[in-house]
Amino acid sequence: MSEKLAIRLATASDVETIHRLLQHLADSTGLRHKFLSRPQDILKFGFSDEPRFEALLAEQGDVVVGLCLFFYNFSSWRGELGVYIQDLVVDSDVRAAGIGRLLVRETARQAHKQGATHLRLSVDRDNHKAMRFYEKIGLQESADESIFAAYEGDFVNLVEAV
Repeated sequence: MSEKLAIRLATASDVETIHRLLQHLADSTGLRHKFLSRPQDILKFGFSDEPRFEALLAEQGDVVVGLCLFFYNFSSWRGELGVYIQDLVVDSDVRAAGIGRLLVRETARQAHKQGATHLRLSVDRDNHKAMRFYEKIGLQESADESIFAAYEGDFVNLVEAV
């Protein structure tokens, strides 16, 4: 990296950039068909009066090259605040430069300042490269949990169930 790297909290003016990086992530994982988010969704849920997530951006000079989108959660069993990384993406031309590690570390630091005691994320089963990266930086796969989800019609069925 020839230019100095800076990590900063995203603002509403970064919505298009965040969306572009998320599209890049969907493309690079072969999951573009699942990517339905629009810039206005990011603006609504990330930069309204009650934001539901935060994002850190990595900038090299005046170019954003990385994103870590996260939100806080509460572990009822631990009785502690945690942080969940929803998306981590680094432009492919600067991968292996340590930017992903810095984004995860800064997310943990920001969360720690808020009282969080742990960090969690999930990885698509076929994304072995990401799994190796997370293990390399010190995260451990949880062997005693599986993620279950309800989307679209299944979610509506839950809402409407009597």
